[in-house]
Amino acid sequence: MSILINKKSKILVQGITGKEGTFHTQQMIDYGTNIVAGVTPGKGGQNHLGKPVFNKVSEAMNELGANVSVIFVPPKFASSAIIESIDSGIDIIICITEGIPVKDMTVVKRKLSNSNSILVGPNCPGVISPGIGKVGIMPGFIHSPGNVGVISRSGTLTYEAVDQLTKVGLGQSTCIGIGGDPIIGTSMCDAIKMFMKDNDTSAIVMIGEIGGEMETEASRWIKDNGTKPVIGFIAGKTAPKGRTMGHAGAIIGGESETAAMKMSIMKECGVYVVDSPADIGKVTFDVLNLQK
Repeated sequence: MSILINKKSKILVQGITGKEGTFHTQQMIDYGTNIVAGVTPGKGGQNHLGKPVFNKVSEAMNELGANVSVIFVPPKFASSAIIESIDSGIDIIICITEGIPVKDMTVVKRKLSNSNSILVGPNCPGVISPGIGKVGIMPGFIHSPGNVGVISRSGTLTYEAVDQLTKVGLGQSTCIGIGGDPIIGTSMCDAIKMFMKDNDTSAIVMIGEIGGEMETEASRWIKDNGTKPVIGFIAGKTAPKGRTMGHAGAIIGGESETAAMKMSIMKECGVYVVDSPADIGKVTFDVLNLQK
């Protein structure tokens, strides 16, 4: 089993004919992902990479039953692309685009709150369920099927953690890059809740960053409701206060948003905290052995 995507998912690519859309769509197809169509306004009726292209998301839904969308659209137009998928009733929307203006995302967030759609991202590497499909830009070859769920705000740290897990013999159920922007769709806590309900996820790796309250919120939920072990890491221990580090959302606004404070709260809430990113795989392996 997996979360967000499965073998029945029918995936469309918004921005399929662009440079990024073309490259990553081919990678997804090569991985075995069920890409059914693309959407590029003005190019409806064409075929691209062997897939039909539509002018509108609703057309791809009506004709082919598409229920998942992945977005490779320039920042200026990305919020409109997300809203189009929300308005069309797409179940899962995964936005890879980086650099969407915050004011645009506030509009998206309001629209999302009044819908049944789930948004992952923006500014994220996407979602992969090894052996089932990948929706986004994650490198498929480092993943292996298994029972560890991975949630991360950082794309590169996702890859590092997954590579370590695979090398110690721990496959993954689903890996989610939730994105590093100040306003995103699926939060850390949202993803934790999904993994806790998934029968085939035995443990969860949670990779956070400085800035914001997501990791703290998730940890407190885990303390009160968690039924599976959670291994956590926070990037940015040496980051100076008030300076953006990498992601737009990785800026310390107060003491509670520092790596040290987040790690302290995580420990208090029963999360197994990893001090170095080099030890994520080893600690997860040891924790799962303790559960046996």
